[in-house]
This record gives sequence, C-alpha cells and structure tokens, in this order.
Amino acid sequence: MLLSAASGAADAFAFICVGQVFAGVMTGNLVLLGASAAGVGEHGVALRVITALVAYSIGVVCGAWMSERWRWPLPWMLLVEVALLAAGAVLWSLDLITSTGDLLRLLVLLAAAMGIQGRIRATPTNYFTGTLTSFVGRLALRSWDRGDRWVAGRLIAVVAGAAVTALTVRLWPGAAAAVAVLPAAGALLIEAVPRKPRRG
Repeated sequence: MLLSAASGAADAFAFICVGQVFAGVMTGNLVLLGASAAGVGEHGVALRVITALVAYSIGVVCGAWMSERWRWPLPWMLLVEVALLAAGAVLWSLDLITSTGDLLRLLVLLAAAMGIQGRIRATPTNYFTGTLTSFVGRLALRSWDRGDRWVAGRLIAVVAGAAVTALTVRLWPGAAAAVAVLPAAGALLIEAVPRKPRRG
C-alpha cells in the first residue's frame, strides 16, 4: 500500500509539475504520445513522454537485473528506488530545476524509480487499470475474498498519494517531490526490519 501511495504521488507530481506526463503510468504516456503525434496536446509533450518511456524502461531493466540476475534482497532494490526519488526531491526543493533540460533529468529520476518499483514486485504497484478491472470483476461475480481488502487499500492508497501531492503543490510547492519519497522510504523500512518467525 505504501508503494502504491508512492506511485500515485510520483505520477501526480510529474503530471502537475514536470509537464503533463506520468512517471509510472506508461499506458497514459502512450496515449499522450499518440495524441501529440496528431498535433494535439501541450507543446513539447512528446519529448517528455519519450523521456519518461525510456527512463521507465531503463528502470525496469535495472529492476530485472537486480531481482533476477544479481539476486539482490528486496530492501536493497527499494533503497535504489528511494535514492532516485530522494535525489529528485532534493533537486526540486533546492530550486535547481531551472530549464527544460533540468525538468527532463528530473523526469528521468522519477520514471526510472517507478520502473524499478514496477518490476521488483510480484504484483506491480503502479499498474492500477488491471488491478481495478480484476477487483470490480470479482465484485460483480461475488467472488470477493479477504485478500481483496488489500487490493481496495492499494486503490485508495494511489488516490491518497496523488491527493496529498496535489495539496502539497498548492500549499508548499518546494516539498511536492518529497511526498513520493516518504511512503517509499516507509516500505523500505518495513522490508529492512527482520520479521519474527510465527509460532505454531
């Protein structure tokens, strides 16, 4: 749920502050790319979309290598994601984003982090169309089970992450990029703390 909140926060920040593109929702970016190819949409959005797609793909490649080839523990992989998000938050908070090129570099950090996150989890925490489709389908067939409480929680978390980011943009713009860092860091802490074995 924390990673879902981080995903919602990163996407809301990218869309509002970086230029109407998404850091993790590549379906939306592909639609934006198609619209821009037809001459519809904000000027320069195609470059930002392509940047996000490439950076996300690089993140997925890194996530695949870390998880499958190098067999890194999950906390290490989450640490890389948090480091990328934190680097973006620092650049944004220190007002170091002063040009179009700087915005693109910031987008690279965010999208790569989301690519890593999307690849290292068995159930992607930034793919919500499929999550919503499966959830509503099970509700329609009355095959809802206890695990669906977590699914509903993830859907609520992504909305909450986006809402908190949007509110932060309005009230404290310099901290807006940091909103995604906090839940991702929380997930890292949870994974890094050794679990006690269950008795019985």
